[in-house]
Amino acid sequence: MIMTVMAAVSCGGRGEKVPAIDITNFDTSVAPSEDFYRYATGGWQQKNPLKPEYSRFGSFDMLNENNQKRLNDLFVSMQDMKTVPGSSDQKIADLYRMAMDSTRLNSEGAAPLKPYIDDVMSVGDKESLILKIAEIHKNGDNPFFGVYVSSDAMDSDSNVLYLDQSGLGMGDRDYYIDPANAALKEGYRNFLVKVLTLAGVPDAEKVADDAVEVEENIAEASWSKVQMRDVQKMYNPMSSEQIGKAYPSLKFPAYLEAMGIAPQEKVIVGEPSYFKAIDRYISKTPVEKLRNYLLGQVVKGACSSLSDDFYMASFEFFQKQMAGVKEPKARWKRAMSVPNSILSEAVGKMYVDRYFSPEDKERMSEMVANIQAALSEHIASLDWMSDATKAKAQEKLSNFTVKIGYPDKWKDYSTLTIDPALSYYQNMVYAMNWYSEDNLSKLGKPVDKAQWYMSPQTVNAYYSPTSNEICFPAAILQPPFYNPDADDAVNYGAIGVVISHEMTHGFDDQGRHFDKDGNMTDWWTPEDAAAFKAKTDILVEQFNEVEVLPGMHADGALCLGENIADQGGLRVAYTAMKNSFAGVEPAPIDGFTAEQRFYLAYATLWAQNITDEEIARLTKLDVHSLGNNRVNVTLKNIDTFFDAFGIKEGDRMFRPESERVVIW
Repeated sequence: MIMTVMAAVSCGGRGEKVPAIDITNFDTSVAPSEDFYRYATGGWQQKNPLKPEYSRFGSFDMLNENNQKRLNDLFVSMQDMKTVPGSSDQKIADLYRMAMDSTRLNSEGAAPLKPYIDDVMSVGDKESLILKIAEIHKNGDNPFFGVYVSSDAMDSDSNVLYLDQSGLGMGDRDYYIDPANAALKEGYRNFLVKVLTLAGVPDAEKVADDAVEVEENIAEASWSKVQMRDVQKMYNPMSSEQIGKAYPSLKFPAYLEAMGIAPQEKVIVGEPSYFKAIDRYISKTPVEKLRNYLLGQVVKGACSSLSDDFYMASFEFFQKQMAGVKEPKARWKRAMSVPNSILSEAVGKMYVDRYFSPEDKERMSEMVANIQAALSEHIASLDWMSDATKAKAQEKLSNFTVKIGYPDKWKDYSTLTIDPALSYYQNMVYAMNWYSEDNLSKLGKPVDKAQWYMSPQTVNAYYSPTSNEICFPAAILQPPFYNPDADDAVNYGAIGVVISHEMTHGFDDQGRHFDKDGNMTDWWTPEDAAAFKAKTDILVEQFNEVEVLPGMHADGALCLGENIADQGGLRVAYTAMKNSFAGVEPAPIDGFTAEQRFYLAYATLWAQNITDEEIARLTKLDVHSLGNNRVNVTLKNIDTFFDAFGIKEGDRMFRPESERVVIW
């Protein structure tokens, strides 16, 4: 599944009007022709210094904060309600209450975790190790690998089992392999020592050393994030019997039985070479060392659900050292995020009942139709694509499913138990177990095309290739993304680009491999595929040239899909805006033409301040380019931007026509 992490903003409950374009966000000491990002957002950066609880704070983070306050108000109001036992209200209210109860959490300390530590420490052979891995997977952590059910990329109506690499505590292989990250690896090791000691694990130093060593070997075997962008190489069907023979040390038949999964004729293996290497490593490594790795994984995963000393140990490394965050988030923010994720659609129903306007959904639907028509125009006018492939592209575009606001059918949480008599951590384990069972229950059943992959209160949007759908949750419909009081130019430059961005994902370097029904199939002529790659290679190099920190460059290959969608989103939304004018050009507002307001609105989406540590972290992990590059690098390929602001040769924002690339 491809999801874009476009930032967004929430709507409903009108309140005071928000300016369509806020000129105090500008830095007029800089010419737009020299640094458009700074010109459009420099004032915002000065007005919004980085908050100590953030490693990155941008315009969409402001929206998230607004949303958090809304949700927290809902949860606080529920504390005085008499809820029905077993109802979603009871579960939401109790989860929030337990997360807020620092007195109880601190008095319990590591006690809720002790039975799970004892279970792992009882592992004495490779057979029991595999069974323990299965149990830990059910409880929400993924040592060594992960198993989940999703739609079959080659048969999008059917659900199938997937097997993927996993198990790195720091999230990415480069943290373990690249010598430049030695200080972070040492910080991670020290974190493990601290939390293992807090948990009462004997010989915590040795356990941490073993855990890090195992993770180093996992990292050596792991595919890079760029390699995992190749959806065709990630699709390797095998039967569970074949997997058992190919990777005997994983004891896959026994693992499946422990997970409650019947033998499968088809399992999609993501990274075959990884599993071959891990199988060899498990076979030759003493069980004690592998067991110590599991201890590290279990304790690390429990930190957010235990006492404050566990939370602070996790914060000091993952947030402070890795990302540059100065202070932890307020307890209420941490507390509200739990019911918001565990019972996300139940919370979403409460959210849309209070904050989502039917009028906004109607206007959004109209914009989606206009942008879909504009993308059709762009496909028809491509000079590098054959008529045969264009016809297939048009067919796919016309077959898009569009989801706006909230699902038609809400998720049923009736079988999920939240019991305040149990510890907070125990409830978290049971909730994760419930989600595991819920996911696995879909195996062998038809795909539910009505399912949403984001909750209505999520400030985001996505495109899913296997269902060929675009989704815009209710919470994205707020300024600066969507402003009901703004002119069309501003809304097309903001939410219009978001809509178009998601549509373009259907035709990016990953999405292009899926047809109108969401099946991975090659519907391109070889010549068109080669022409597409030649263009995307140029885009990769344009971003590779950007130095994000001294000696560190952006990763154009990792961010290719998002950069394609950003550029396509801008170009197509601009066409849709011009079409909406029906030949009647609006008069300038605040001294800016409609075309200028379009690009200013786009830049506003990416206004942010960010720590150097977070720049380095995101450059390794995030498929999205940094905010300033989503503006300045992308706009250097767009002719209408040059026209709008009079960008000419010699200006820093200028790129010679021969070096520009237009994909969609």
